[in-house]
Amino acid sequence: MTWCILIPLIVGILCAILGYLLGKLKGDNNYNECKERVAKLEADLDACRKNSTTFEADLEACRKEKLRLEADLEACKKSSTTLEADLEACKKGSSILEADLDACRNSKLALEGDLSTTKASLASSLAAAATVALIPFDAAAAKAVFGKTIKQDDLKIVEGIGPKIQELFHNHDVKTWKALSECTVEKCQSVLDSGGERFKIHKPGTWPKQAQLAYEGKWAELLKWQDELDGGK
Repeated sequence: MTWCILIPLIVGILCAILGYLLGKLKGDNNYNECKERVAKLEADLDACRKNSTTFEADLEACRKEKLRLEADLEACKKSSTTLEADLEACKKGSSILEADLDACRNSKLALEGDLSTTKASLASSLAAAATVALIPFDAAAAKAVFGKTIKQDDLKIVEGIGPKIQELFHNHDVKTWKALSECTVEKCQSVLDSGGERFKIHKPGTWPKQAQLAYEGKWAELLKWQDELDGGK
């Protein structure tokens, strides 16, 4: 009877001990798993904190970029306003220039009309002047004063002008007393200069006036003046 009681008791004790050992072993495994989970959660938390720091830095950079873009937009708006004002001023300036150009064209047309009228008037005046009768040459009166035959428009009647000088004047299209009388002293001197050094001794100061007296037929006055001159000077 004793073994019948002891054997079940021993088996029960062994089962209890085995159950305890199995329970403890399972508890240790759960503890280790919990530690691993906590370690993993802490690692995830650190990674999250790092990501949060990175996100905050990105957010700050984004805010700064937003402020910069807003400043650029404001500057662009101001520049656009300035450009619009400049364009408006340019349009007004262009309108003024177009008006000035039209006025200039109208003025040009008016001046061309005036020029045409002036040309016509000048041509008419020249034609009228060409019809004015020249002072007739009186050969007899000239011969009576000078005692010799005087040929019309003979430049040698002017004291100081000889055949060579007359030829110089003819080469410069001065072939009449009237033409010589209308020459300036400077013009006469340039004609002489064209003949070279040998003509520089001549002084043409009185030649236009002498030619005028000859053209006007004032022979006595011309002869009297020539008597007072020294080689036409």
